[in-house]
Amino acid sequence: MIRVDGRTLRCADVVTAARTEGPLDIDVSIAALRAAEHAWKLAGELSTRRRVYGRTTGVGANKDDTVESSKEHGLRLLRSHAGGSGDAMPPGQVRAMMLIRLNQLLAGRSGISPELIGALAEAVRTGALPLVHRLGAIGTGDLAPLAETALALTGERPWRHGHVPPVPVHAGDALAFMSSNAATLAEATLAAMRLDTLTRASHAVAALTYVALDGNPEAYATPVHEARPHAGQVACAAEMRRLLGMHQTPKPGRRIQDPFGLRAFPQVQGPALDAIHYLRDVLAVEINASTENPMISTVHGDAYHHAHFHTAYVSTALDQARATVHQVAELSVARLGDLVEPEFTGLRPFLAAGPPGSSGVMILEYVAHDALTELRQAALPATLGTAVVSRGIEDHASFSTQAARAATAACQAYQQVLGCELVAAVRALRMREADLLDLPVRDAFEAASAVLDGSVDDRPLTDDIAAAVGVLDRLARI
Repeated sequence: MIRVDGRTLRCADVVTAARTEGPLDIDVSIAALRAAEHAWKLAGELSTRRRVYGRTTGVGANKDDTVESSKEHGLRLLRSHAGGSGDAMPPGQVRAMMLIRLNQLLAGRSGISPELIGALAEAVRTGALPLVHRLGAIGTGDLAPLAETALALTGERPWRHGHVPPVPVHAGDALAFMSSNAATLAEATLAAMRLDTLTRASHAVAALTYVALDGNPEAYATPVHEARPHAGQVACAAEMRRLLGMHQTPKPGRRIQDPFGLRAFPQVQGPALDAIHYLRDVLAVEINASTENPMISTVHGDAYHHAHFHTAYVSTALDQARATVHQVAELSVARLGDLVEPEFTGLRPFLAAGPPGSSGVMILEYVAHDALTELRQAALPATLGTAVVSRGIEDHASFSTQAARAATAACQAYQQVLGCELVAAVRALRMREADLLDLPVRDAFEAASAVLDGSVDDRPLTDDIAAAVGVLDRLARI
């Protein structure tokens, strides 16, 4: 059961919601509902005695236009902003978006009506999915997808799956519902958690390659990393020591110094671990944050106009995570190059086993470099651009939405890179009949061996790569 109270939603809960097709077991806090209702009543009262953006005024450059606070004004806002375009948003992202938005509303500072909160909670609980389009945000509020969601709850727009009884839009509900980056946070959270899984799996993949190449253990030694104790680097080195059974002084490797793919792994993996940890911390704050502008404060009995819709924390954290993961992927491709080189393995070129001229796993390098190029494009910073919209009033954008989409693309590319390395590492270990008996990484070898074809004949490796990608989640838990 997922607790939804506006304070304690976890990134893991968002992943659970995205993966759950159908009803979702949620526990909606009664106290949070009461607090949200209190804020709704206060917002209505404030609208009778002061100007409140989006309730008694227009929005954007229309902020100085006085309007009547009514459900008609709210419906006009929702209809005009429900202009999303492009492909339909993936169902998992929609489910995650709805859970995040429900949790944010239960923080009790939006001033939204209890009926709309209740309808959204019912949609989340029953697994009903509105038809939401992918395009329509630049990191300053997911206006289009959230407007489409709100209109589905009112019965004006279609449902992609299931439905809930329509509810009316009350005065002030429109902007209160749209004033969030829930769709962007959903995609960012799913990508962050996937990157976390892939970086954990990459320890096992690198460890298998280390054994196949008879790596030098000095690069992971405790004294080395105590001398420059960055948190992620120290954690990576410790994990490699664990997987490789380095409890005491291990025997020397074949070389005095390994190539960077092995030797510099902690120094390159470390920044990625730190960046993903920071990204998860940022998202943990955001999915429990009150971002509605204006914010209705029952504690102070007033409304506050602000800029919590701006997501610079999210966009910059995503940019950093993608950039550091790209560097780690470069090392994976470098290790793959070492695995096909007889000088490092003592085996035939490309781990071939057929007649002279056999290609073995030669194609893996091409696939891995292709995927790495896609990852490189996805790693380009989204935060270097900006936008000036709404007649110059909104003169900056974070582009966190685009940064989150790039993170999704980075995940897809990185797992292909790791899959290629894993296929080659397992083949090399099989051909060498390496002794993994007393090493914890043996579990990773056995998990991968169970799904990878044992044939070393020249043949298509498409299914092998797919199987390797499919086992990464298990390797992350070893």
